[in-house]
Amino acid sequence: MTSQETTIYREIQRNTKMAMKAIDAISSKVRHNGLAHQIARQSAKYAELYNRATKELTLAHEKSYYSSAISELMLRMAVNCNTMMNRSTSHIAELMIKGSNMGILEMEKIIRHNQEAGKEAVDLARQLIEFENNNVKRLKEYL
Repeated sequence: MTSQETTIYREIQRNTKMAMKAIDAISSKVRHNGLAHQIARQSAKYAELYNRATKELTLAHEKSYYSSAISELMLRMAVNCNTMMNRSTSHIAELMIKGSNMGILEMEKIIRHNQEAGKEAVDLARQLIEFENNNVKRLKEYL
């Protein structure tokens, strides 16, 4: 596995782990059953993509991405601050859309900066981008 492929797989791990942590932090604040079901499905798909990236890194005897406790705490604090005054379905959907858009941008940058990476790593990154784009479309129903 090349260093560029390792970089892409680790970014997939980072991106999906952050999304799963955000969903964990926000799910207790969701009151709309449809939105709750939607983000639960998203979390399951993020876990699948995370596990696929982890498998590739493990097979190549490469280290996985590990998030710091501080970054996870900051994420929880941001979710709590953003939902303190407004827990409406529309607002939560907007926060989720913003998170997906940030994930898309980060993955696009990683792909552009690692153009020599192999097809499998890039394909998995593209699957994540496509999934995020579909999430945005589905979440717009709740705005």
